Amino acid sequence: MHDVFEEHFGRPPELATSAPGRVNIIGEHTDYNGGFMLPIALPHRTNVLFAARDDSLVQVRSLDVEDSSRVAHYRVGDERRSGGWLDYIQGVTYIASLMRSQMSGCDLLISSTVPIGKGLSSSAALQVSLFRALNQAWHLHLDNLAIARLAHRAETEFVGAPVGIMDQIASSLGNETSALLIDARSLAVASVSLPDNVELAVLDSGIRHNHASGDYKVRRRECEAAASRLGVAQLRDLDEGDLTQLERLPPPLSRRARHVITENARVLATVRAFRDGDATRAGHLLSLSHASLRDDFSVSTPEVDLLVELADAEPDVFGARMTGGGFGGCVVALCQRPHAPAIARGVIEKYRALTECAGTVLLPAPGRT
Repeated sequence: MHDVFEEHFGRPPELATSAPGRVNIIGEHTDYNGGFMLPIALPHRTNVLFAARDDSLVQVRSLDVEDSSRVAHYRVGDERRSGGWLDYIQGVTYIASLMRSQMSGCDLLISSTVPIGKGLSSSAALQVSLFRALNQAWHLHLDNLAIARLAHRAETEFVGAPVGIMDQIASSLGNETSALLIDARSLAVASVSLPDNVELAVLDSGIRHNHASGDYKVRRRECEAAASRLGVAQLRDLDEGDLTQLERLPPPLSRRARHVITENARVLATVRAFRDGDATRAGHLLSLSHASLRDDFSVSTPEVDLLVELADAEPDVFGARMTGGGFGGCVVALCQRPHAPAIARGVIEKYRALTECAGTVLLPAPGRT
């Protein structure tokens, strides 16, 4: 990448930063409801090469877009949302310039192994990585949580995607060796190790989604409407003892609220199962989560449901579920170690034979046996 940067910008980069994508083990659509979630960082990362400029121009080349040879550009202070990938860059400089009014421009080269539109937090990985570069270059003195919060603002306030803060926290504070229990209300995090006999598989359905699209926004509005009708600030304020109150809600609000309330309980139960080394119990909770997302929250697709069914049918899979915001994307499966690579390959082969979708194995990494 360094040679490509120098070729395009006529000088070497000053900084190199990166941030990982994440897979959410359990806890879907709970973050913007103030609840709990359990993501883990992926080995897939977004990398940024950075060099400051003495003017306000920002020049960006991404190696992962269709026209990867094109250098996009804009000026700091003149960020304008266009609906494309550059909005994620503009969102970062827009938010950062609110903190440092004299921030100048920069040259950027971006590459990533985080799949885009698969529910694995590609946008958060990009924005966290860029904030890390600006943090170093402009001495902003931001810790990892502050970077996560600013990256969340960039995506919600500038890009316009109504996501919760899980993705940014997982990308900024997470690692590949243990999951993070995140409390979206307090932003408290706790490390949670997976049982020794468990390995994750992440399977791509081949169907891309977009959090800035209408369906995701509709689900968030439905949750807010349900909370308002039930007289609480957020659905986080309710627990399983309050499920009878949902009879007061019309459909589909009752189903949306039931998913969030029970999903929060499943996250905490999964943490207990992991800490007890009970992979069977954890896998069952993942299967319940998928059923809830499919039936109560209506964010799955037939293809994703099939992928989950194929994974669940494997004797060495404890449980599987869709992961990410839904409407496509990926499936995560808890597998018996060391069988995850063979399980993942076998499931994807069956999936491809039954559909016209180009499903792929994202984790374990290719080459594992």
